[in-house]
Amino acid sequence: MAQVPQTFFDALAVRTWCGLALGALGRAREEIDAINVYPVADGDTGTNLYLTLESAATAVEAVFAGYGTGAREPSLADAVHAMAHGALIGARGNSGTILAQLLRGMAQVLAEAEADDGSRIDGVGLRLALRQAADSAREAVAHPVEGTVLTVASAAADAAEGAEGDCGTVARAAYEGARAALAATPGQLAVLARAGVVDAGGRGLVAVLGALVEACTGEVVREAPKAAEGVPVSVAVSEADLCAEGAEDGGPAYEVIYLLEAGDEAVARLRERLDTLGDSLVVVGGDGLWNVHVHVDDAGAAVEAGVEAGRPYRIRITHFGLGDVHTGGERPPRERAQRAVVAVVPGEGLAGLYTEAGATAVLARPGEPPASGELVQAVRRAHAREVVLLPNDAELRHTAAAAAEQARTEGIRVALIPTRSAVQGIAALAVHEPERRFDEDVVQMTSAAGATRYAEVVVAERQSWTTAGICQAGDVLGLIDGDVAVIGPDVTATAETVLDRMLQAGGELVTLVVGDEAPESVADRLEARVRESYLAVDTVVYRGGRQGALLLIGVE
Repeated sequence: MAQVPQTFFDALAVRTWCGLALGALGRAREEIDAINVYPVADGDTGTNLYLTLESAATAVEAVFAGYGTGAREPSLADAVHAMAHGALIGARGNSGTILAQLLRGMAQVLAEAEADDGSRIDGVGLRLALRQAADSAREAVAHPVEGTVLTVASAAADAAEGAEGDCGTVARAAYEGARAALAATPGQLAVLARAGVVDAGGRGLVAVLGALVEACTGEVVREAPKAAEGVPVSVAVSEADLCAEGAEDGGPAYEVIYLLEAGDEAVARLRERLDTLGDSLVVVGGDGLWNVHVHVDDAGAAVEAGVEAGRPYRIRITHFGLGDVHTGGERPPRERAQRAVVAVVPGEGLAGLYTEAGATAVLARPGEPPASGELVQAVRRAHAREVVLLPNDAELRHTAAAAAEQARTEGIRVALIPTRSAVQGIAALAVHEPERRFDEDVVQMTSAAGATRYAEVVVAERQSWTTAGICQAGDVLGLIDGDVAVIGPDVTATAETVLDRMLQAGGELVTLVVGDEAPESVADRLEARVRESYLAVDTVVYRGGRQGALLLIGVE
């Protein structure tokens, strides 16, 4: 469907742009992965850009959903803040981290729009936003290198500054400037010339800017260049050649990424510390929340530096591994397992439990649900012919279904069990037997999950109507099978009431998953109540960590 041209750039244009950019990166993902040779030839730049943009688009959609179907829509500031925050918390890899800062730089200008009612900007505002994006991204990189996405972003901003007209004119100029700069990247970076390709991150940015043109004008732009001018892709160096080159360069062995809550001064010191530990350092963000990316040999030291600076979380450490771009040697193909389980879990404690049970765990922190692309990545990481997917959250069912469908197109047999709580996932995992036929195993796991009633105890954040009456901010809520069943002033008393109601229908096993913020005595009190009042019912207790809910309860 053709897009309606946008003379001005407003919240709806942001939403349209994010959707179009996500589609463009989805179509170009495999191509971008294939030409990824710098800074590390790990073949994931397209995927990382897609996952980063998907997180941004999801955040924007959530803002629009919050306004419902009424006449009012989010302001431009609402939309761009959501876009920037979503990209920041979902940034993947070197390229995704830089893209997050590009979007943040644009958001800083767009959010300050003063035109008319303050809800939109014109071509002048878009020019300023593109300039701020390029400059802030370059400042975020410890040692900028020409011939990369930074060069392409600067060229886009330069071209936009020379354009006069509405948003469509400015966007088109930026796209053409980026496209020309991308074609020239092999002349600036020797590794690209040897491989016969353009910069992968720059190629992704051109796709994003092409989507911006379409969002503003309704016109689909021409395809971006894939290889160096006059050099066919077929002469690209092999992965083994790149491995040998990496061995000569002696590059670091680990990629470390984490979100960090810290102040500006602490982050400045962190930059200096990490710069001495490794390379490819990119620190983006602000206002107390940062995304840190670095390549190092000592991953532990990089994380410890984050701990000294503030509170790091969502830590991802990737070992480039024997036989990759940094260490040389041949990489023997890893044989696929026959079957694996991939599960979304709400806290570190359960992530450890699921991992010990042999599952691939995807950590979902409070307010930060995984996107479908992240689930697809987890399915790929499981490296199995057959995968059982446990979303463990009713609101993730559609996201998980989209991930399963994508994985099936890649030849992986995926069964989605619609678990609505982590305790249902525990029950399913307990009866999982990889030796059984796939269909039989899925049936048994589905049956175990369905036979498990689930509850959670949380604290109300605001006054609202519930199925149990009106609650006030600070009240303790007991939800059974997703509905509020109990409202009380005390965590332990509310949990006891919830447990009693659940066991009235019978049960043989109670599973308690205790969050970090729950009272220390709540598990002991509930275990004692089961022993005293419900004969022949066993209880098992797990520590969930920072899981959002104070307590999860399962009865099967």
